Amino acid sequence: MNATSNRRLLALDVMRGLTIAGMILVNTPGTWGYVYAPLRHAQWNGLTPADLIFPFFMFIMGISTYISLGKYNYTFGTPAALKIVKRTCLIFLIGVAVNCLFQYCYGNGAFAVGEIRILGVLQRLALCYGASALIALLVRHKHIPYVIVALLTGYFVILITGNGFACDETSILSIADRFVLGAAHMYQGHPIDPEGLLSTVPSVAHVLIGFCVGKLLMETKDIHVKLERLFLIGTILTFVGFLLSYGCPINKKVWSPTFVVVTCGLGSSLLALLVWIIDIKGYKRWSRFFESFGVNPLFIYVLADVLAILLGVITVTYQGESASLQQAFYAGILQPIFGNEGGSLAYAILFVLLNWSIGYILYKKKIYIKI
Repeated sequence: MNATSNRRLLALDVMRGLTIAGMILVNTPGTWGYVYAPLRHAQWNGLTPADLIFPFFMFIMGISTYISLGKYNYTFGTPAALKIVKRTCLIFLIGVAVNCLFQYCYGNGAFAVGEIRILGVLQRLALCYGASALIALLVRHKHIPYVIVALLTGYFVILITGNGFACDETSILSIADRFVLGAAHMYQGHPIDPEGLLSTVPSVAHVLIGFCVGKLLMETKDIHVKLERLFLIGTILTFVGFLLSYGCPINKKVWSPTFVVVTCGLGSSLLALLVWIIDIKGYKRWSRFFESFGVNPLFIYVLADVLAILLGVITVTYQGESASLQQAFYAGILQPIFGNEGGSLAYAILFVLLNWSIGYILYKKKIYIKI
């Protein structure tokens, strides 16, 4: 048996770190007015490279959930339930706190509770982790695929009957969010909240697919069998998702069922490629950059959010006028050298490196901040 068979897959940490670095890169251009097309999300139906990053992280979260729940023998009990609830609430509240900071800083120092966005990326991660972990403890694992199919099918019915693919306020997604949360607490600038309430349903299925993949991976110690399973799952899900997209469009903002299936398929294929490169062939040196992100993923993501907000509101004098540090650095240094899009990308890369430097220090000191 290969020597790598019994070791933890380094590729899992690397892919987790790759997705965190990718989210930071996509979320913090020098200016939103100039962004290269691959780094923009699809305006509505369709799929861009930027659309893959967040679902890849959720897919990995599902695999990690399978691994972490092993210490409870996948049995529901008070210790397991308390941990799940505590972590779910912590991540959700941190997400709300980041939204509060954003609202305060960009509201000219006025803190309006009635305008705080309730949901968001961290909140979605919290809800999906909590729901999928509880399902994994309460439902026999052989029945989880049926739960996934039921969630995705039920959501598709909701979309079809509720005008869910309409990009306006007549969509059932928008109606549900406005009714439960109120328009002031939703994502502003678009009629559909990309992390809305109803679209959390297929997101739970998304994490459960990762959970099932984690189960298939950990059931065998042979690294080559793991690789075969990942490639097989990835190929099947990707093809099925694209075939079904003729009747159910791939849409990130809606988090359509086909978006779930395709991105899980591509995520499985990417993980298989990383396993082959890192854990089988042993090409690991390049991956240490992303491993620094992967060992403290949520902490670095939150840190990046906070730093991005601060760089966007702390002002300096630039050409006789008040400008944020971000604007001054982009317009005064990067844009003249690299051009509009190039300068915007350069800012995003430098911001990723800033967060990496902090993550690398924690990584070298073996400091793991669990959220």
